[in-house]
Amino acid sequence: MANGKKSKKKIIIFSIMGAVLIGLALFVLLGTKKETVVTIQTEKVQHRTITQSVTATGKIYPEVQVIITPEVSGEIIALPVKEGNRVQRGDLLMKIKPDIYLAMRDQASSGLASAKASLTKSQSDYKRSQELFNKGLISSAELEQVNTALEVAKAQYDQADAEVKRATENLSKTTIYSPMEGTVSQLKVELGERVLGTSQFQGTTVMTVADLSFMEARVDVGENDIVLISVGDTARVEVDAFQERKLTGVVYEIGNSAKTSGLGTQQEVTNFEVRIRILDKDVILRPGMSMTATIETETKQDVICVPVQSVTTRSPNKDKGKDGGQPESNESDEMAANDSKIKQKTEKPKEVVFVVDNGEVKMVEVKRGIADDSYTEIVAGLKEGREVVSGSYKAINRELEDGTKVKVENEKKKKPETTASN
Repeated sequence: MANGKKSKKKIIIFSIMGAVLIGLALFVLLGTKKETVVTIQTEKVQHRTITQSVTATGKIYPEVQVIITPEVSGEIIALPVKEGNRVQRGDLLMKIKPDIYLAMRDQASSGLASAKASLTKSQSDYKRSQELFNKGLISSAELEQVNTALEVAKAQYDQADAEVKRATENLSKTTIYSPMEGTVSQLKVELGERVLGTSQFQGTTVMTVADLSFMEARVDVGENDIVLISVGDTARVEVDAFQERKLTGVVYEIGNSAKTSGLGTQQEVTNFEVRIRILDKDVILRPGMSMTATIETETKQDVICVPVQSVTTRSPNKDKGKDGGQPESNESDEMAANDSKIKQKTEKPKEVVFVVDNGEVKMVEVKRGIADDSYTEIVAGLKEGREVVSGSYKAINRELEDGTKVKVENEKKKKPETTASN
């Protein structure tokens, strides 16, 4: 009897242990198959006014400025202006020592006088020879010889005259006058310094005269953004020296030729220069000040918008699951994989947003329009009032798919606390 009772107890114990193990196995198995719930934040689709803009950095310059460079070389013997001086058109800016140019002009004048005397003599000889030829006293060959001497004398006279004009012009270039009314915005030389000047190439830059009453901002815009900008676009200019104020400007010139830096390297950048006329006249701007311009390229009123981060991309060929069937062969499996790769290369990813519906998200394909820093226009695919996923970045770009279960946790704006008065 005792042995029979012990056997029954063992059977009961093993049965209980087996049931527990089966229960644990089912719990683990069902737990692993439990669908993941993703925590998200949402925002309602609304109509908004949206302004597309392009931001670029650059410097402040005068709209009109003239760089003064001498065309003759020599020592500066007069420099009546200083940096910051106001000058009128025709005012003396600088004088170069003229001694060598005076000597060259005098030498050229002497050569001209000699050539003139030679020409006068040749003209008299030709006139006399013409009379003798008419009387038959000299041959035509002798007359032609005298005529040749006259032509040579004329050529020598013309050359000497050109030398005088060139020497006189070089002498005049030793004195430099202001070509415009403005301010000496930059002065690079001192009295007594020697400057280099050439007629074919730019010589020493001695100073800059600028009209500081009309200032502009020059910024470099990338090739992808330059197509968005048009002449007449409004710009908001922030000058580093006046951080608490934004100046108003207007785009008046867009460069046609690219400015490329780092050519042939991985850091190669292609930009186009955009010039913005500053409209505010009550701020004193100086050439070379650093600035940032936000150019408003397009504004749309009352359009459907969603947060910028709500729009993401998904591949149209992304597998949504397997049918559970076994592949016929490795060869067909490889062919299917190759076909999928080819389609992914030829078909572009589609732009989508995720709309919340009864505790899960639905992937909706959309078409975007213009965008600002916070919101993007939706041209097609959404209606006002829908609830779209606006966060987190990880959820939108990686975790969410069509039908994913979600939990909405929007941060409620705290109402300002009011203090009761006694």
